[in-house]
Amino acid sequence: MNMQAPLEKNANHAATAPAYFSVYDVHAYYGESYIVQGVSFNVHEGEILALLGRNGAGKTSTLRTVARLGDPELRRGEIWLDHQHLHSMKSHEAAVAGIGLVPEDRRIIPGLTVEENLELAQIVEPTGWTIERLYDLFPRLGERRKQEGVTLSGGEQQMLAIARALARDIKVLLLDEPYEGLAPVIVREIEKTLHHIREQGMTTIIVEQNAIAALELADRAVILDTGSVAFDGTAREVLENEDLRHEYLAI
Repeated sequence: MNMQAPLEKNANHAATAPAYFSVYDVHAYYGESYIVQGVSFNVHEGEILALLGRNGAGKTSTLRTVARLGDPELRRGEIWLDHQHLHSMKSHEAAVAGIGLVPEDRRIIPGLTVEENLELAQIVEPTGWTIERLYDLFPRLGERRKQEGVTLSGGEQQMLAIARALARDIKVLLLDEPYEGLAPVIVREIEKTLHHIREQGMTTIIVEQNAIAALELADRAVILDTGSVAFDGTAREVLENEDLRHEYLAI
């Protein structure tokens, strides 16, 4: 793979401003199944990008690829974060470089309390938000700091998963289906939290089946269709274009 920063080719792809996080012509596979088919997009610092599409469009696969999880396998393309090339990294190296993934299944560690889950995230320097600051952001977690994490409600586990990501020194927060299975009142609470995180300058990519909720939160949107980019523009454009939503999001 090209180990030089793709400044010239990405200058054409990102015509407005230098990108903080850039995905360029990414192709990824599960075995011989071609899942991510030449996906490119940019995210600017402090921006929230909604990565949308129908079921099977390749949203989670794209998120897992850019987080360098190893499945799906990246076979071609470049991924850059703040001038660092992630495409040659393993998942733990990408995490150290500043990628913070909150997976769909949350992966709360059994046997550990809320506080221990957060402390574990801060074993390796440099650390991110302090635990007390995270409790200010998520008061419910502060109230349950001594409770085993896996015994929390679904919404509280989602809060813990986000807090655990922020406990590290991350540059980009990747959220995979953060609203799945949650009551509307809890969704609104997490939305408020994500707005607050944006006010702190956190760059975020959100994959979410609840497209309207994601679009109302996001600055920009990328819509995938069968592994390729079908739309790249503002979230407002998608909200105001009924034909686009119907064709690619079935809403």
